Amino acid sequence: MLATLSPMTPNLQSKTLEALQHLIDVVAQLRDPAGGCPWDLAQTPESLTPYVLEEAYEVVDAIQQGDREHIAEELGDLLLQVVLQSQIFSETDTFDLGDVAQGIAEKLIRRHPHVFGDDQAATPEEVHVNWEAIKATEKGAQGDVTLTAKLARYGRTLPPMTATMKISKKAAKAGFEWETLDGVWEKVEEELGEFRHALDHESAENQAAEFGDVLFSLMQVARWCDIDPVAALQGTNRRFVQRFGLLEQAAEKPLDDHSIEELEALWQRAKRVIAREEKS
Repeated sequence: MLATLSPMTPNLQSKTLEALQHLIDVVAQLRDPAGGCPWDLAQTPESLTPYVLEEAYEVVDAIQQGDREHIAEELGDLLLQVVLQSQIFSETDTFDLGDVAQGIAEKLIRRHPHVFGDDQAATPEEVHVNWEAIKATEKGAQGDVTLTAKLARYGRTLPPMTATMKISKKAAKAGFEWETLDGVWEKVEEELGEFRHALDHESAENQAAEFGDVLFSLMQVARWCDIDPVAALQGTNRRFVQRFGLLEQAAEKPLDDHSIEELEALWQRAKRVIAREEKS
């Protein structure tokens, strides 16, 4: 049953619904066996999975760049993935876009009883506590009742770095935690030693496993220091590309014709240029 909601401005509501229906019609025609697009007709939910991830990351990048027109474009690309996936499932009478929209609307209403019901929540922290309690009740009804089941779900459904942070935060909240940051650093050093040993004495499979342990332990340092490792690595990637661009511009011959010492000198020069620009 729908809660009583405040209506949108009539003109805005009409424009939004018309535009959404237009997109639905376009996607349905692309999937029409009688005259649709061969590429779109060949797609499955599984084949589209990489595009869902790619478009989500491109939305994040656009937001971080602060380009509003680009944000709107990338949100449209992500919306296409939602509509296209829903269209494919509707063709087997599994569910359609209406079911998707109805489901998330009902979930939001259930998890905001302070807005749509009689509960009270005056701060974001209180909202979060209520949200998690309601979520736990819902997941329990679905059989997701143990902490291990929750951790496994994070590992299945989230990008690896995000999953690691969620898993370790939940485990720490349950008491499985170091007493000090020094203990975390000791774990990092231990895992680095095991990785070095694996490189010299163990199989490629074990080397990969030990490298994963190194990454996991470093992520715990980030958690203890309240650092978002995904954002931190994205920043490093941007800085690397910026510095590499200056290096490439300054090179007087193809990069592979330079010695490593020459490239290192160009790299250090690029770092100094950027440092001066940031200070000015």
